[in-house]
Amino acid sequence: MLDITNVNHVGIRISDKARSIEFYSLLGFDLVNDAGFESGHPVIMKHPSGVVLNLLGPADVPGDVNILMDVDEKHTGITHVALTVGSLAQAKEFVSEHDIKITGSFSFGDMSAIFIRDPDRNVIEVDAYEITTSVEDDGYTNHP
Repeated sequence: MLDITNVNHVGIRISDKARSIEFYSLLGFDLVNDAGFESGHPVIMKHPSGVVLNLLGPADVPGDVNILMDVDEKHTGITHVALTVGSLAQAKEFVSEHDIKITGSFSFGDMSAIFIRDPDRNVIEVDAYEITTSVEDDGYTNHP
C-alpha cells in the first residue's frame, strides 16, 4: 500500500488564463503563482479549505467540447473534480446569483450534488451531505 496522506492538487487544462482565474476566484480560490502559463506551466490557485488547483495550458485544440464528458465515445481520463460544501441550498443560490448554469444533479443516500462547468466546460461536482427533501432527490437519473 502507498502511504497517501492527502490529495496534493488537481490539474485542469484551460484555454484562457484570465477568464479561468476570474471563474475560480469567484469560487473562492486565491492566485498563488503563475509558474509560466504561456510555456505550459501551471497557474496555481488555492482555496482557504486547502484545495489546490493547477490551471494548465494553454490548450491548443479549439472548440467548446469537453472530450471526456461531451462526446458519445467514452474516453479514459479524469472526468470531474468533486468539492464538498456545507449547504447545497446555499451553493445553488451562489451559482444562480453569478449566472453559473447547473448542468446536472443527483442524490444518493444523504449526499446531494449539483454539477457546474468552468469556462472550458470542465465539470465541477458540488456535494453536500445533508438530509434533503427536494424534488431533485432522484438518484443517478439526472447525473451527467
